[in-house]
Formats: sequence, C-alpha cells, structure tokens
Amino acid sequence: MWKRLTLLWSLVRGDAQLLWFALRHPLAPRWVKPAVALMAFYVLSPVDLLPDALPLLGIVDDLVLVPLALSFIVQRLPAALRADFAQRRV
Repeated sequence: MWKRLTLLWSLVRGDAQLLWFALRHPLAPRWVKPAVALMAFYVLSPVDLLPDALPLLGIVDDLVLVPLALSFIVQRLPAALRADFAQRRV
C-alpha cells in the first residue's frame, strides 16, 4: 500500500499542492473540501472499482482515476485562486 501511495504522490504532486493551498484559501468554492475528502477516502479505502487482486488492473485504476480526478478538480478551481498559487509558488 505504501508503494502505491508513493507512486501516486509522485504523479500528482503539483495538483495535490494546489489543492492543499485551495483548502485554506478564502476564494475556494465550498465543494472543494468534500471533493478532496472523497478523493482521499478513495485512495485510502480498501474498496476499489477494480480489486487489487486482479493482476495490473487493480493498480492501474488507481494510477489513472486519481490523477484524472485531481486534474478535474484543479481545472474547476477559480482562475484567481490558481494565479495566487502560482504567484506564491515562485
């Protein structure tokens, strides 16, 4: 499980940092916190869409769905919030 989390983190580091910033930002919409909580629950939950017992498919769903969902959430954040994150990051 730790190996899977480490690999996921390396794939979604930038989006995860932006979402962490958005959770504490006053311009963040109200839906951000529940969306991030659901994604964290999916990653940490032992229940997957495809069980990990299936060779390759069990891990591939996590490696595909989580980055797609995170980028989907990030794309729907207000542009002002993303610009503020980019400005503070530099």
